[in-house]
Amino acid sequence: MAEGKGTMIYRAHAIKRMFERRISEETVRAVLSTGEVIESYPQDVPYPSKLVLGWSDNRPIHIVVAETDETDIIITVYEPDPERWDHEFRHRRLQ
Repeated sequence: MAEGKGTMIYRAHAIKRMFERRISEETVRAVLSTGEVIESYPQDVPYPSKLVLGWSDNRPIHIVVAETDETDIIITVYEPDPERWDHEFRHRRLQ
């Protein structure tokens, strides 16, 4: 994924989850700048969003981010559950 726009807005949900999961803002920026878009949600409202997979010290991190022309809006941040994702954390397992 390309480098973000620089301006980032964190939704309250994302801040809460980052705190609970000990994921820093620095990690979020690194994942967004080097990560891979694994799902796109073009119908999301008010802005289209996507799911980005990145790594921090061998720890997989998923970030849902919406993008406007000027801003990245961080919706949520989490470490994917291996029970719900394949071994590379790129594809959801069938439930």
